[in-house]
Amino acid sequence: MNFETLTTEAADARYARIDTFEVAELATLMNEADQAVPLAVRAALAQIIPAIEGVAERMERGGRLFYVGAGTPGRIGVLDASEIPPTFSTRDRVIGIMAGGPRAVVEAVEGAEDDAGAGAAAIDAAGVGPDDSVIGIAASGRTPFVIGAVSRARERGALGIGLSCNSDTELSRAADHGIEVIVGPEFVSGSTRLKAGTAQKLVLNMFSTIAMIRLGKTYGNLMVDVKASNEKLRVRATRIVAQIAAVGHERAREALEQAGYSVPVAVVALRRSLPIEEARAVLDAAEGRLRVALDEGQEARR
Repeated sequence: MNFETLTTEAADARYARIDTFEVAELATLMNEADQAVPLAVRAALAQIIPAIEGVAERMERGGRLFYVGAGTPGRIGVLDASEIPPTFSTRDRVIGIMAGGPRAVVEAVEGAEDDAGAGAAAIDAAGVGPDDSVIGIAASGRTPFVIGAVSRARERGALGIGLSCNSDTELSRAADHGIEVIVGPEFVSGSTRLKAGTAQKLVLNMFSTIAMIRLGKTYGNLMVDVKASNEKLRVRATRIVAQIAAVGHERAREALEQAGYSVPVAVVALRRSLPIEEARAVLDAAEGRLRVALDEGQEARR
């Protein structure tokens, strides 16, 4: 691989003397460079949308979403996956796999990204199957660990997706869906934790959030499956129940306490005037979808 041909490795002449600039100029230039990232993501939407549709379809059948990466992309995947349980009260549905294992999240593990066999073995160890989806993340689009993982995932019947920041990459060719978000040279040449990393985070936000919406983990744009594990989140849960059920905060808090701080159960109990356990049964019959449990149908699912 000739790394000099990769746009993520190129040097932008506009930034050739940034080591002589003042802080204000550096901050302004970085901000200007970052503004190109969401536009690059928008340019790739035609690649992103069908991949998300494939992931959501599989997750609705009970499948899981895996992120696989090395270095910065791996850490970004682990970060997004780690946010799903507290945000949507669901565990083991979105999972990050890091080249070099958990230790590599906080320190470099030399050579881990160059081992395609280890990537394939990680997929085997996770028991990836036909209802699962695997997103390989590599700014360069040529990381062996990631390509090995995506290739093995497809062999096992899973959906394989490749997310990179270069054109016509080996990772895209290894995947069912190749997503190439071209952000151009970095502010600091080759430092793909910058624009490339931001692009990866934006795209993964789309995958995980949209999949959770499709699974009924929101009511409108309200985060109804939030895990109320501290006072701030308990206040938020109370506010959400009060809004959906059209009751005062005191009544909402009381219902939440009775429901073990399950927002959907509390809402069903209040809106349908049901005891907590009956409300829980109604919600279970609706497969956890609050809109269905409230007998509102799924008019939002166009």
